[in-house]
Amino acid sequence: MEMAPILLSNVPMNFDNYQMDNFYDELFEAPGSPRASAAPLINRLKAMPPEDLMRYQKVAEAELLQMGITFTVYGSNEGTEKIFPFDVIPRIVNAQEWEQIEKGLVQRIHALNLFIDDIYHGQKIIKDKIVPADMIKSSVGYREQCKGLNVPKNIWIHVTGTDLVRDNSGQFLVLEDNLRCPSGVSYVLENRDVLKRTLPKVFQNMNVRPVDDYPHRLLNMLQYLAPNAAHPRIVVLTPGAYNSAYFEHAFLAQQIGAELVEGRDLVVIDGYVMMRTTKGFERVDVIYRRIDDDFLDPNVFRSDSQLGVPGLMEVYRAGRVALANAPGAGVADDKAIYTYVPAIIKYYLDEDPILPNVPTYMCWDPKQRQHVLANLDKLVVKAVNQSGGYGMLVGPHATQSEREKFVELIKTNPRDYIAQPTLALSRVPIIVDDHFEGRHVDLRPYVLYGKSIYVMPGGLTRVALKKGSLVVNSSQGGGSKDTWVLGEAAKKKT
Repeated sequence: MEMAPILLSNVPMNFDNYQMDNFYDELFEAPGSPRASAAPLINRLKAMPPEDLMRYQKVAEAELLQMGITFTVYGSNEGTEKIFPFDVIPRIVNAQEWEQIEKGLVQRIHALNLFIDDIYHGQKIIKDKIVPADMIKSSVGYREQCKGLNVPKNIWIHVTGTDLVRDNSGQFLVLEDNLRCPSGVSYVLENRDVLKRTLPKVFQNMNVRPVDDYPHRLLNMLQYLAPNAAHPRIVVLTPGAYNSAYFEHAFLAQQIGAELVEGRDLVVIDGYVMMRTTKGFERVDVIYRRIDDDFLDPNVFRSDSQLGVPGLMEVYRAGRVALANAPGAGVADDKAIYTYVPAIIKYYLDEDPILPNVPTYMCWDPKQRQHVLANLDKLVVKAVNQSGGYGMLVGPHATQSEREKFVELIKTNPRDYIAQPTLALSRVPIIVDDHFEGRHVDLRPYVLYGKSIYVMPGGLTRVALKKGSLVVNSSQGGGSKDTWVLGEAAKKKT
């Protein structure tokens, strides 16, 4: 049942004390001066009394709680199941900015797909000495078992979540690529659903581009891959209810009308993947898998896996089932391979990157490693094969003992680490008690690669809710915001 909009009173709300602190603010160009794209939103917020805005925040939180939108934090002393924090003030990206982002992501995904296909076939990029062979072979995402694999439609990365940040000049940069089982799109859809009801008038008048067609586009992409094109059966393969993203697995399965299955629900019979049903076994044509490569097929990858389907890879190689994303795609989202992406784009497309990388030091290079070790107090160091804010050192905020620990880690396994400057990430206002404060954000747009490459207009804005923190991951205390990408004809008034 749709919630009726709450009526507002006319008591003004004060933005006068909002501090930008010399950071690039996405809603304000100067203290007290909203950016043109954000002015309708800011004017609306200023017209609200504090009690109404706080009521909006509480209603939004209650709705998300009722929807059961959660994530799992492993090893937490306060329990593992958490409600994903949400701030009701949206992040705004204007039409011109988004056009650049969209073009850059299409270019990047196209090049990375060509790279993965090359790595598992001719390896021309290695022979031409653009990317070192040992960098590929030492990647934990590289799968020797995928050599010579011909994937449906020659597409390896069907669903991508590319993390972007904005520096103090306002430029968007690529922080990392997520090409295996990127999560978070369910939060985008639910956040939007809540905020459309919370701020209906300003949402409508600002001509915000929709995101609610994502499930339909996801379904179309999966159908495009199907070897049985007439009436393909699609399933979402989950590790189970204890996985950190299980809510999303169930949500997306419901949204696209697919069965949510675990490995034990599937079996290979006579060269086909079959699903157990109350009517007997039925053929499966496409598997949107949300489990890692290692657990897909114990006959090919980890023999101790209880999550996968024995014989699945043999059926996949024979072209009788499609997998999204393809196994082996993780070789291209290794944070070490990330440093070569500008060269990869140039090599395959003969184009300069539209979206630049964050400047990155490669710790396996002796000179760059020496610089990193001498400047740990100024850099962010990341383990190349970890995510979620784990395996990271934020040098300026670290203790001396933490920095000394990373010195030893880098010296012991230099291949496993990269370092980047501590960026002054852009900020967006959030509600803190009875006032606004700026917090750092990143952005994860979602990209679907089927018949063409589609970029969802917006994505998951993650926000570091802790004051001064640069770590936006939910497992590290971050939350989320709705991301409003404005159409060309966005109205100027509310």
